[in-house]
Amino acid sequence: MNLFKWFKPAPEMPNSILYDESTFYQAFMRDLDRCEKEVIIESPFITSSRMEMLYPIFKRVLDRGIKIHIITRDPSDHDETIRHQATNEILFATEMGINVVLLRGNHHRKLAIIDRKVSWEGSLNILSQGNSKEIMRRIESIRMTEELICFLKLDKLNGIR
Repeated sequence: MNLFKWFKPAPEMPNSILYDESTFYQAFMRDLDRCEKEVIIESPFITSSRMEMLYPIFKRVLDRGIKIHIITRDPSDHDETIRHQATNEILFATEMGINVVLLRGNHHRKLAIIDRKVSWEGSLNILSQGNSKEIMRRIESIRMTEELICFLKLDKLNGIR
């Protein structure tokens, strides 16, 4: 059965570029600086060290009136080592004005959507990446981003419309 029967093949060739853990954040932060409406980040893990690096740019984005949504694991799904850290960062992000959506049950997707026209997909935990080898693909395509939102039912999550 074709799950995408309602989508027609893209008339455009999407702009797609691969990044690794050493090149991802510079490109991603450039997208955040250029963002005009909305940021959606789905990352199962959150660490203080990575969030400390991201908070200044999140603040700039929020100060421009742009909505940020973080979708992450419920801290109760983490072991004790990361549970406390994730809880603190979720509380701080919420206090900043970021909409945080908690998911239960082996949530493991890593992606970001900027203005519903740029998507990032891959293996890199955006909100926690440390020293692992990773890959992320940046796709600039409204159609493919809409397909991703629809497939993952992101519009059905609390606060994301």
